[in-house]
Amino acid sequence: MRRYEREITDFSKINEIMDKCLCCHLGLNDNGQVYIVPINFGYECKNGKYTIYFHSAAQGRKIDIIRKNPKAGFEMDTNCEIKLAETACKCSACYQSIIGSGTISIIEDKREKIHGLDLLMKHCTGRENCEFSLEALKAVCVFKLEVLELCGKEKINHSKTS
Repeated sequence: MRRYEREITDFSKINEIMDKCLCCHLGLNDNGQVYIVPINFGYECKNGKYTIYFHSAAQGRKIDIIRKNPKAGFEMDTNCEIKLAETACKCSACYQSIIGSGTISIIEDKREKIHGLDLLMKHCTGRENCEFSLEALKAVCVFKLEVLELCGKEKINHSKTS
């Protein structure tokens, strides 16, 4: 990272940013072509290791790519704001972001699938311990990204009052 003063390494701060993010941009390699898909998510951090859970239809381009190449990158951001200035070169942006990479696997185990969906529902809706019908569990694909590298970064507007 070029701007080390913007780097975030504290897990609680990274969690705080991830909690605010509504969408994760998942980057996949489709036979040498980059395929990026915005997708909602849930996550957990155990012993300093992040796992991000996603869900989608059981078939489609994203799932086909994951089955061929489970390596992925991701990005999520929040609190984005353009700071205008008198001249173009003095304009800047405020943001908080998380970027990383890891390995994706499709979850087949029913309990782990429910766990991933629970985390996703908690993150996206605030609801916990949801019930999922057997039909819904069969119809949905749940997959997880086990994060191998992660970097948090922020540039915040200090002149704002909360």
